[in-house]
Amino acid sequence: DNSPALSFPQHPPRAKRVVQLFMAGAASHLDLFDFKPELIRRHGQPSDFGEPVEAFQNGLGPWLRPVWEFKPYGQSGKMLGEPVSALGPVVDDLAFIHNMVGKTGVHSQGTLLQTTGFNRPGFPSAGAWVSYGLGSMNENLPAFVVLPDHRGLASNGTKNWDAAFLPAQHQGTIIYPGSETPVADLFPDKRASFVSPQSEADAHRLMAALNHTHAASRPGDDRLDARIRSYELAARMQLAAPDALDFSKEPAAIREMYGIRDDRREWPKDINDAEEIDIFGRKCLAARRLLERGVRFVQIWSGNDNGFPRRNWDSHEDVERDHGPLARGFAHGAAALIKDLKQRGLLDDTLILWTTEFGRMPSTQGGKGRDHNPFCFTNWLTGGGIRGGITHGLSDEFGYKPLDRRNPTEVYDVHATILHLLGINHEQLTFRAGGVDRRLTDVHGHVIRNLLA
Repeated sequence: DNSPALSFPQHPPRAKRVVQLFMAGAASHLDLFDFKPELIRRHGQPSDFGEPVEAFQNGLGPWLRPVWEFKPYGQSGKMLGEPVSALGPVVDDLAFIHNMVGKTGVHSQGTLLQTTGFNRPGFPSAGAWVSYGLGSMNENLPAFVVLPDHRGLASNGTKNWDAAFLPAQHQGTIIYPGSETPVADLFPDKRASFVSPQSEADAHRLMAALNHTHAASRPGDDRLDARIRSYELAARMQLAAPDALDFSKEPAAIREMYGIRDDRREWPKDINDAEEIDIFGRKCLAARRLLERGVRFVQIWSGNDNGFPRRNWDSHEDVERDHGPLARGFAHGAAALIKDLKQRGLLDDTLILWTTEFGRMPSTQGGKGRDHNPFCFTNWLTGGGIRGGITHGLSDEFGYKPLDRRNPTEVYDVHATILHLLGINHEQLTFRAGGVDRRLTDVHGHVIRNLLA
């Protein structure tokens, strides 16, 4: 039986579905969301952290002011950096956490910690846990969908959405909105013109017979069962997925709101703001269409791990060059998604989380860049059950560490809060693996009550 031992949800949920926006490479909280006037006052002065600091690279140069100007937005007066100003109209719906802490300054480990709750491989993604705990709301689409950066995968690749020891059917399904083949291998190859509907049906019947014979001799092995389920889901997706990803059915005003350019025929090869807005906007519109059709968990990625020139948030050399287009792209798309969900009545039960693996240092690296900062960074949430227009947890005057170092916010707390809003007690969503009752929050985590509406 692949069902959880307990019945979920356990209490009335505030949310039914989740969107995780992941900025791969470590987005700078100091230049986007966490305004620090002290860095402006001390810009160019030698940095002094008051304690020995082990930098990931040589990133302990002079203090570096925010790269962009900040302005207040909304009734809350939240200060936002210029590249994310598109979030201004929805900022009062957002709840910021500025005292997030990580465990490592290594990208692969920091990314896994945010996606799986552990900083080493072998553990299920949060999306897989949600799929396992709550199941699907539409049998014709996956419960957990991943929309990667079109240029490549982030650190760890597919491990970020793996099911690990959970039944394999709960791993994320990759979709590339706007590409010629958004879902790989969903339809026969164009070269296979000899495949007819009759021959395909015959092949399916033969495979089913062989699969069941194989499975009967291997009791307790769920891998083949998961593969059978995936083939059956793929067959149903042949009708459901193209409809969900058909943007031509959207009014022009909606496509324009997301920044989608109708004259595009292929993915861009060069970075600029318009292209980044178009790219991320397509993912966000696809997410909305998937969510309204019953997908439980959508993970949207910005940035890859393909080195130079940088197409990620790992701005060691030049924050303005790397962060600018990516930030404007994600902010435009995320704001459109929030507005669109809100006008359709879906934001009330859709939870959105913005995260990254860690932050960046308040000191300069090479004059224009910033080094890794696992000691403090920012998350924000909005939607189902979240109290908007607030900040929970502050960083110190430099954005170097939490202001109250005794009470930081950890990823376990964010994951516990998300599960709580889905109607799940995070301590009771478990799966026995290797003789241990494993859970998304390991042996940690507290619901952040201050965030709850």
